[in-house]
Amino acid sequence: MQADKQKVTRLIKTARGQLDGVLRMIEEDRYCLDIAGQLVAAQAILKKANREVLAAHLDTCVAGALESHEAREKITELVDLFDRMTR
Repeated sequence: MQADKQKVTRLIKTARGQLDGVLRMIEEDRYCLDIAGQLVAAQAILKKANREVLAAHLDTCVAGALESHEAREKITELVDLFDRMTR
């Protein structure tokens, strides 16, 4: 992985902490919208981590493939990923 590993790791650990908090909230029968709000926050952090990983992939793997004229496979991989992201 070419992304900033410390940054991505920190984001993932933060999301994990939020999800642990959501589980506690569920166990405590907290208000539904409070739980939903924490889930939205965790999703936002995961999206940010994913953006970091994807940006690094574009800067390294895809850029290298474009320079070597072997971009078709990388483009197909990205299209497949974007398809899964929008389901």
